Amino acid sequence: MTMPPRLRKAVLTTHVATSVGWLGAVVAYIALDVTAVTSRDIELVRAAYVAMELIVGYTIVPLALASVVVGIVNALGTSWGLLQHYWVLVKLLLTLVATGVLLVEARTIRSLADAAAAAADPRHLPGSLPHSIGGLVVLLLIVILSVYKPRGLTRYGWRKQQEQRRQRNQSATVTA
Repeated sequence: MTMPPRLRKAVLTTHVATSVGWLGAVVAYIALDVTAVTSRDIELVRAAYVAMELIVGYTIVPLALASVVVGIVNALGTSWGLLQHYWVLVKLLLTLVATGVLLVEARTIRSLADAAAAAADPRHLPGSLPHSIGGLVVLLLIVILSVYKPRGLTRYGWRKQQEQRRQRNQSATVTA
C-alpha cells in the first residue's frame, strides 16, 4: 500500500530530517569525544564528558529512534517496500544495529560523564572514539545506500514484482 503523495513527502521529509540530524549530532559528539581524550585542560575534559552525555541522551538517541520508526513507515508506504530490495533491507539492518549499539553505549557515556564529574582529574578516562567513529562510518554507509540504491530484489521482492506483472497482464487482457 503506497501513501498519497502529500503524506509520502511529509514522511520522507521527516525521515531525512531525523537521519541528517542524527548524523550531524554524531559529528558534534565526535568533536567533544576528541576534546575529552586529547585536551590537557581538566575543566574542559570534564565539560566535554558532561556535554557528550547530554548530546547522546537528548539528541542522538531520540533522533536515532525517530529515524528507525519513520524509516520503516516510509519504506512501508512507498513502492520500494521494506523487504523487497536488498539496499532497503541492508539499510534497515544497519540502522537497527547502529541504534542497538548506541543504546548500549549510552550507558557507558553516562558512566564516563559521572566519573568525569567525580574525578579530581578526568583526563585518564578512555572516551568512546572507536564507537563514535564506527557509528559515523555506519551512518555514512546508510547515506550511500540511500543515494545510490544498488539494484537487486530480494526473493520476496521478486515474487511480488512477478505477481504485479501478472495482475497488469490480466487487467490488460480483460480490457482489450
